[in-house]
Amino acid sequence: MEKFFQDKVAIVTGGSFGIGRAAAIAFAEKGAKVVIADWVEDNETLNAIKSAGGDAIFIKCDVSSDESVRAMVDKTIAQYGRLDYAFNNAGVEGLSAPTHECTNENWDKTIAVNLKGVWLCMKYEIPHMIKQGKGAIVNNASIAGLVGFVNIPAYVASKHGILGLTKNAALEYAKSGIRVNAVCPGVIKTAMIDRFTGKDKVVEKQFESMEPVGRMGQPEEVAEAVIWLCSDAASFVTAHPMAVDGGWVAQ
Repeated sequence: MEKFFQDKVAIVTGGSFGIGRAAAIAFAEKGAKVVIADWVEDNETLNAIKSAGGDAIFIKCDVSSDESVRAMVDKTIAQYGRLDYAFNNAGVEGLSAPTHECTNENWDKTIAVNLKGVWLCMKYEIPHMIKQGKGAIVNNASIAGLVGFVNIPAYVASKHGILGLTKNAALEYAKSGIRVNAVCPGVIKTAMIDRFTGKDKVVEKQFESMEPVGRMGQPEEVAEAVIWLCSDAASFVTAHPMAVDGGWVAQ
């Protein structure tokens, strides 16, 4: 396998599970040293990378906390001396309720993790990329950043916000050699979707029927998009919200 990220360093937030885990493993397979950041300590991602001969560390991080994010990036630099790629993936779905019933607590937590968390990560990642004169960032949004969904107002607002923040940063740092893009996953078979469906096979079939391709996506399929956006193959791509959604938003 081509190691086109050899000797480069990637941060993946929310790297313990789902799309984050798939992306961390994919970066490692391409030769990158990987920092797995998550507020849940789970060694499965770390062990998978190390057992395959990769180089990775785990750092516990709450992306909604300025102090925690700053420490995570500082530890990355202390360990590896550089930062080339970041997949700002950590997020929560929040609680389901129509807009007028969304609680203050649910709104604040969802926005803090999903939107403020992406901003904080970029706040501390970008200065190191500026020093290097090059870098690539991918933020994880959602098809809920491209279209509306009922009963998840905080989630939809946070994901729309990520796309605006991505475009803003992409323009600010384009001449600094830093590209900033976003992925917008559709229905991906992860623990988050399992919480939505309750693992009810009937409900899962309903989700699958809403996908034009007739199935849920896999975390690895989103990870491949992240890898491409970070690679030099995407050298002229920035400020782009890439739908990885089986055609959902085309309907």
